[in-house]
Amino acid sequence: MVNNPWGDATGEVGEPSVVGAGVTLVEGSTFCISESGGAITANRPEGLFVRDTRVVSHWRLTVDEQPPQPLTVQYADPYSATLLARTPPRPGRADSSALVVLGRHVGDGMREDLNVRNLSGDPISCTVVLEIDADFADLFEVKEGRIGEGVVTERRVVAEGALEISRPDLQLAVTVAASGATATENDLRWKIQLPARGEWSACIQYRPALGSVPVEPRYGCGSPVSHSEPYQRLRDWYSNSPIVLTEDETLAAVLQRAVGDLGALRIFDPGHPERAVVAAGAPWFMALFGRDSLLTSWMVLPLDRQLAVGTLQSLAGMQGKEIRPIQEEQPGRIPHEVRFGRAATLLLGGDTVYYGTADATPLFVMLLGELHRWGLDPQTRDELLPHADRALEWIEQYGDMDGDGFVEYARTAEHGLANQGWKDSWDGVNFIDGSMPHAPIALAEVQGYVYAAYLARAALAEDTGDAALADRLRAKAAGLKVTFNEQFWLPDKGWFAIGLDRDKRPIDALTSNMGHCLWTGIVDEDKARSVADHLLSPEMFSGWGIRTLGTNMGAYNPVSYHNGSVWPHDNAICAAGLMRYGFTEHANRVIEGILDAAVRFGHRLPELFCGFDRSEFASPVPYPTSCSPQAWASATPLLFMRSMLRLEPGNGAKVVDPVVPERYLPLRVSGLRVGEDVLTVTVDDAGFRVHGLAPDRH
Repeated sequence: MVNNPWGDATGEVGEPSVVGAGVTLVEGSTFCISESGGAITANRPEGLFVRDTRVVSHWRLTVDEQPPQPLTVQYADPYSATLLARTPPRPGRADSSALVVLGRHVGDGMREDLNVRNLSGDPISCTVVLEIDADFADLFEVKEGRIGEGVVTERRVVAEGALEISRPDLQLAVTVAASGATATENDLRWKIQLPARGEWSACIQYRPALGSVPVEPRYGCGSPVSHSEPYQRLRDWYSNSPIVLTEDETLAAVLQRAVGDLGALRIFDPGHPERAVVAAGAPWFMALFGRDSLLTSWMVLPLDRQLAVGTLQSLAGMQGKEIRPIQEEQPGRIPHEVRFGRAATLLLGGDTVYYGTADATPLFVMLLGELHRWGLDPQTRDELLPHADRALEWIEQYGDMDGDGFVEYARTAEHGLANQGWKDSWDGVNFIDGSMPHAPIALAEVQGYVYAAYLARAALAEDTGDAALADRLRAKAAGLKVTFNEQFWLPDKGWFAIGLDRDKRPIDALTSNMGHCLWTGIVDEDKARSVADHLLSPEMFSGWGIRTLGTNMGAYNPVSYHNGSVWPHDNAICAAGLMRYGFTEHANRVIEGILDAAVRFGHRLPELFCGFDRSEFASPVPYPTSCSPQAWASATPLLFMRSMLRLEPGNGAKVVDPVVPERYLPLRVSGLRVGEDVLTVTVDDAGFRVHGLAPDRH
């Protein structure tokens, strides 16, 4: 039996994230992408990025003018890796004489521990050179290959063994300092003498300065990484994680990897160090995204409630206050994206916050209501309630553009997103023949989120003694459910339209969006069976998971972003919806398919993968630019666990009614924090047992 804390005391979560042949390391809003030997090339999507700015664009290590030959990468935490390489064999020799070990640790800069070991019985001497450059390119410039020609930087030796590279016009700089090195304007150098079996080491510190304030790296030379704040935070995260006992190594390994990645994707607000939010994903979305962060926080509730609190508080602080068409800001609207880089600022209309999303605002209210069910202190609840009410005002005054009772979207800025639901690629919403609808567009799942938001706020109103408000909101929810089932249902097809276009025509493609409608409960009972069967039909279910778009649709492409690919988080929400309506076998097929796919990705679920059928290829086909780790993909196994346990808190009771696939039995989950209770749920062939409930609860 596998004893698996969802991230154990060692923090070992398996192999590193691989992008092509390289390694991705992540800590908060800092990440580093390199080749497996550590090299970074300026004209590739690689580098050390701090707050959306590339502060190292070139990194090349040589020993006697030859780059070491990579051997392997060992990885204990998402922000640290040990890269092993050997020096090329000397002429006439079959074996190399030296091992090069590079410990790389990222976080508000980077620290590297460089070690050279003489593997031979003879003394050796060599020259080690580290070439460094920085172009301070914006994240989007690097991702899209738009690095400008003629970037002018200044380079100067600022101390013994220290080189500074800067762009004075942007007030950006990075200082690279190394122990025992000789610095030139182009590199750092060491001449070393190694006795037989001897070794040599140096520490290299990368210290960025973004604007007038230098950024303090997380790991100082001479101090153990285990004394750093990221290390301690991640250990605290692991120590509060539930513990899983299961015979199935896949489930255990995927949960363990998920917890480690989620811990590393957290971003802490310097002004509120106790407040954490989750970044959307590495490498390109290490920022707060409204939709992604809200859904991830929801999925993570069995593990941690503070992430939801921090997300709600942070988004409340940026909630729209005025009408600004360029940023698509409106009073009460919850942001879509927060960025810091130069190109992002231009993209967002001269600001760092962009509001172009139709779903983050109702999701904000949904999460507050769900967090209240899991356990939220009254003071925090009361602080957030006015923001929930402003969100509902946005839904009714701005989201519902034409007064038909549905929330629509239509961008107000040319640079804004054409589609503003979770399928936000330009072609992510289409008709059955593949043609594109015209905005304003009312998405099916967004109406489901609004329905659930009304019910969530009604429950909060009831808890605070406002029965009149609770009744009014429940009536609005009931009315929305009726009109939704009337206008979005396609009786001749047996599924819900993905949306309504500007002329109120149903956008009739077969999509996974209707699974989100099951999750929110807006689907009428008499339609649920047809929805469930279509989600698991051969056109939608690949064997690895539910596709975003059916294979018989005009726009279907298994190697597309939103038109036939498989997204783990989408499947987790669909599975939760299937469980809600009692389609347990359907839900477990989805869960098992996605977890089987996770094995092929080293137990780390990617943002998405291609939609080819399982019968066609032995393994799921990776999507070329998928983020990994990615927040809601990492949270997927946690929502799967909740769905299998059928764990629903609230109203002084805890509903647990597990339906767990036989392959995962026996299963024991302990340390589930629901309100003031810490639960242990055991499931085996004989049934299930729950321990830890207070005597006054059932």
